[in-house]
Amino acid sequence: MDRKGIRDHSEITPEMEKLAAKAESADMVNSELYVKYNVKRGLRDLNGNGVLAGLTNISEVRAKKVVNRMEVPDDGHLIYRGYEINDLMDGFFTENRFGFEETAYLLLFGTLPTKEQLESFSADLISYRSLPESFTRDIIMKAPSHDMMNTLSRSVLTMYAYDDRADDVSLPNVLRQCMSLISELPMMGIYGYEAYNHYENGGTLIIHQPLTRGTIAENILHLLRPNSQYTSLEARVLDAALVLHMDHGGGNNSAFTTHVVTSSMTDTYSAIAAALCSLKGPRHGGANIRVVRMFDDIKASVHDWEDDEEVSAYLRKLLHGEAFDRSGLIYGVGHAVYSLSDPRAVIFRSYTKELAEADGRQKEYALYEKVAQLAPQVIAEERKMYKGACVNIDFYSGFVYEMLGIPRELFTPLFAMSRIVGWSSHRIEELANRGKIIRPCYRYVGEDKKYVPLGGRGLDE
Repeated sequence: MDRKGIRDHSEITPEMEKLAAKAESADMVNSELYVKYNVKRGLRDLNGNGVLAGLTNISEVRAKKVVNRMEVPDDGHLIYRGYEINDLMDGFFTENRFGFEETAYLLLFGTLPTKEQLESFSADLISYRSLPESFTRDIIMKAPSHDMMNTLSRSVLTMYAYDDRADDVSLPNVLRQCMSLISELPMMGIYGYEAYNHYENGGTLIIHQPLTRGTIAENILHLLRPNSQYTSLEARVLDAALVLHMDHGGGNNSAFTTHVVTSSMTDTYSAIAAALCSLKGPRHGGANIRVVRMFDDIKASVHDWEDDEEVSAYLRKLLHGEAFDRSGLIYGVGHAVYSLSDPRAVIFRSYTKELAEADGRQKEYALYEKVAQLAPQVIAEERKMYKGACVNIDFYSGFVYEMLGIPRELFTPLFAMSRIVGWSSHRIEELANRGKIIRPCYRYVGEDKKYVPLGGRGLDE
C-alpha cells in the first residue's frame, strides 16, 4: 500500500496467495464423484461425445457415419443450413464471388439468397458501417487496451447506451441490432488496435473511414492497411477465412454461451459481449496465436525443416512438455469432434498454399505441411486416444493472417468478426423458439455443517 493506505490493485500479496489456496482447497471436488453421479464434465462423455443440450436448424458438425449399425469415424463435414461447406465454397470459387455476405444471409434467414436479395442485404450491411458520432474518440481512443477482445467487449456493451431500443427483444429489432454489429465489429476491433499500437507501442495512428462499397473482407483490409491497398487474392483468402469461421454448430462454447445468456431475455449487446468473452479464451478462439508462436519455436529449434526425424523428435518434445510452452500440446492438431479431417482445414489448405506461393513463403508452408503429416502419427504413438487426431483450421489460419499482415493482437478479434454472424443466428433462434431459461443442475457434494457462532470458531492454521 502507498502512504495514503490505498492498495495497489494489481498486487498479489502473500496473504492473497494463502487465501487463494484456502479457496482452492474448499472448492476441489473428488474426481471419482463425477463417475459416481454420472456427471459429464465439460458436457462431454468419456468418449468425447457432447451431451445433447438443445436443437438447432443453423449448422452441424459431423465426424461419424453408421456402418453395419455401428458408428465409425468419418471425414469431417460442416453443414450450414443443410448445405455442405465444401459445396458453398466451390460455388463462390467457381463463380469468382465473395462469400461472406451470401453465407451470412443463409445463416440468418435459412435460405440461399437470390441475386436481388443478396444485393439488398449487402447494401443494408454497408449502410451500418459507421460508429456513433465521437464513439471512436471517446470510447476507443481514450482507453486503449493491449487485449483487443476486451476492447471489442467494452465497445459492444457501450453501444447499448447509444441505442434507444436497446432492451427491445422483438425479432425485427434484434435483427437490426445484429446486422449493425456485424458491420461495426471490424471498425471497433481495428480502431482499437490502432489506438493501442499508437499509445502503447509508439506506432503511427491511422484511422480510415470505412468503405462505402465492397465486401466485409475488402473493408477489413482497407481499414488495416496504411495505404488501403490489397490484392484480389488477399481479399479472396480473407473472405474464405471469414466464411469458414462463421459458425460451428450450437455446441461450441461461444454459441452455447449465446443461447444461455439469450434465454434470460437479456439485451443483444450483453449477449454478444458474453460470446466475445467466451471466444477470448485460449481453449476456444485463441488457439491460432499459439500455433504461430509454436511454429516460431519450431523454426528456431529445428535445424533441417525437411528432416522427418528431426521434426518428429521436436513434436515428441512438445508432447512430453519439453519444448515451447511446456503444455504437452501440439497446437492446431486435434479437435473435440473431428478425428479424420477438419473440412475447414482441408479447404483452407489450398488457399494457404496459394497465398504462400504469392508471398514467397513456400519453405514455411512446406514446414506446416510436414508437421500436419507427422503430428497425428507422433500423437498416435505417444498418447492413448479414443479417436484419431487431425489438423484443424487454427493450424493454418494464423499463418495466413501473418501473410496478410494482420497483427497477432487481431487474430482472435478477426475470428469474432466472422463468428458474430453465427452468434446472431443462434440468438435469433433462441428467441424465436421462446424456450425456457437455460438452467442446468449442479449436485451439491459438500458436507452439511452445524453453524458455529463467531466467538466459538477456531483460528485457521
